[in-house]
Amino acid sequence: MLEEIKQEAREITEELIETAKMKRGQILVVGCSSSEIAHYRLGTHSSEEIGKAVFDAIYESANAHGIYLAAQCCEHLNRAVILEREAAERYGYEAVSVVPWLKGGGSFAMAAYYGLKEPSAVEHVKAHAGMDIGDVLIGMQLRDVAVPVRTARNSIGDAHVVCARTRPKYIGGERAHYTEDPEMRK
Repeated sequence: MLEEIKQEAREITEELIETAKMKRGQILVVGCSSSEIAHYRLGTHSSEEIGKAVFDAIYESANAHGIYLAAQCCEHLNRAVILEREAAERYGYEAVSVVPWLKGGGSFAMAAYYGLKEPSAVEHVKAHAGMDIGDVLIGMQLRDVAVPVRTARNSIGDAHVVCARTRPKYIGGERAHYTEDPEMRK
């Protein structure tokens, strides 16, 4: 079962990174309910093994593309985020003092805390793309304009998965001209 969960997580991650056209150094935020993956109600049956399996698969894919993985904690930690200290410093996110555990932060965030090279907890991020595993609500961690990404697979185990990419805001009205990515003009 854990190998199947890892494969499902890996497939969705790879498709999201490709579809969102993520670049090296960008942030992918993931919220994950191991309870939902195992066919239980959100927050009722946290599984360290499932959290670690999903983290390992997503982290491996993110690393292969040079993307920072950010793990959203559960509501008991006010949805704080665990990511590499390097990413927090690069994006100017102020560190907070908290260590997620199975029943306070969740299994996925706990796996991130112990699996990242140099973890840092921050209150929030503005990620370039996101994956919501088990309807845990990651929208607050995305940049202002989120666009749904439909992936071929929409579940991991029994958990519903929703993905999104973000884009710059369109401003200026009907006379304005837009690029998909303002970074391309540099």
